[in-house]
Amino acid sequence: MDILFIIDRVELKYFEFNNLVTNFWLIREFLNENENVYITTIDKLGINSGIAYSHCYQVYQKDGNIFYDKSDILKKVNDFRLVMFRPDPPVDLDYISATYIFDFVDRSKTLVLNDPSAIRNFNEKMHAIKFLDLMPENIVTASKKDIITFLNEHEEIVLKPLNACFGAGVMTLKKGDKNTSVIINTMTNNQLKLVMVQKYIPKARFGDKRVMFLGDEVLDVCVQKLPSNDDFKFNEHCDSNIIKATLSPREKELFTPVAKELNKQGLPLVGLDVIDEKIIEINVTSPCYFIKEINAHFGINLEKQITKFILSNVYTKV
Repeated sequence: MDILFIIDRVELKYFEFNNLVTNFWLIREFLNENENVYITTIDKLGINSGIAYSHCYQVYQKDGNIFYDKSDILKKVNDFRLVMFRPDPPVDLDYISATYIFDFVDRSKTLVLNDPSAIRNFNEKMHAIKFLDLMPENIVTASKKDIITFLNEHEEIVLKPLNACFGAGVMTLKKGDKNTSVIINTMTNNQLKLVMVQKYIPKARFGDKRVMFLGDEVLDVCVQKLPSNDDFKFNEHCDSNIIKATLSPREKELFTPVAKELNKQGLPLVGLDVIDEKIIEINVTSPCYFIKEINAHFGINLEKQITKFILSNVYTKV
């Protein structure tokens, strides 16, 4: 079958040998399964006379690495049995516009994962509140007064922009910090922009755990993402910052209903960021499965399990 991966522009620029990203492993495994794989970016999507299309490039494998032919190929989106919609945030207007393209795709012919309309309707920071009992205390606001009240109550907080990724723009703030007003004004663009504000979890100093879903299933394997250098959070993807972790029976019990609910919404490929059994973020746009690290730590081939799951969805739903 023909498969289209919609990837990030930066990922396209550094496509070859990039085995830190999930798409590298999935694309290579699909090629091992003798599927035809193409790649594109959101700016290469379009609609002509009501028909969704893409300018794309065909991928090939050589000596265990993946490359792409630089020849531009124009194909209808419905020429593909499967589309993997995996551009990275920010979820800005360009990103949102790209999700609309798939409103013109016949889903009886083409399976799209994760569903772009579901991604569009699910903010990775804000919609974690749907599972409020599994989150740290939080508010979403642009109000300096509300943030200061929350800060005084909890003494240390984390402020997050709603549409970024990989820890971009995330800050901590302690009660009594002389930069309180500056930090809040910067984060909220002088009280014009909503932010997620969470109670700081002390165990954050040990990093956060990546819990991964495949449909209704919570995977047994996971990693701990350690804070990077002098930062309080993980923001540097390297071996020393990603260590083997275990998923407790309680965590699996807690997060299985989350997996089932998100899968029902059209979001089967999901990664949770978890600290001390609390969800701090739900990654649905281009969740990283840390395949390189998982394979090394657990002695498995996680990409085979993921592609098998994806192909089973293609054969049963399309």
